[in-house]
Amino acid sequence: MASSFSSSMRGGRGRKLKSEINVVPYIDVMLVLLIIFMVMPSANDPSVVDLPRAEKSTKPPSDYVQIVLKPNGALSIGVKGKDEDAPETAPNRDALVRKLRTIHDQHPDYPVLIAGDKDSKYDDVIQLISEAKKLGITRVGLSTK
Repeated sequence: MASSFSSSMRGGRGRKLKSEINVVPYIDVMLVLLIIFMVMPSANDPSVVDLPRAEKSTKPPSDYVQIVLKPNGALSIGVKGKDEDAPETAPNRDALVRKLRTIHDQHPDYPVLIAGDKDSKYDDVIQLISEAKKLGITRVGLSTK
């Protein structure tokens, strides 16, 4: 025991304790987390939005105007109910809005239901809702399966 005490005194310097934090392990952990967070967003495709399906929906009104929007851009409009007409296809949105205006003039109290396919563009559905609101139609809804 005396020899260990004397050896530390021999050089004049003893071992000093370091009071510094070793940051190398923390840097390693942070780099791994950075790589994980950089790789994960590329695994998810942000352009695909899975819309929820309606489990329970209310029954549509007995008489209403139905607009059907297909994923290829085809539009059709018709009256459903007791005054049921065969749905007419519209070549573009302007023709559909003109037909909607004439139907709304004939049946001002009929609500409008928009039936979009799950592969339809969300923007197209929103534009149709906006056009119906501009015509003064207050009851505009979305049709579910």
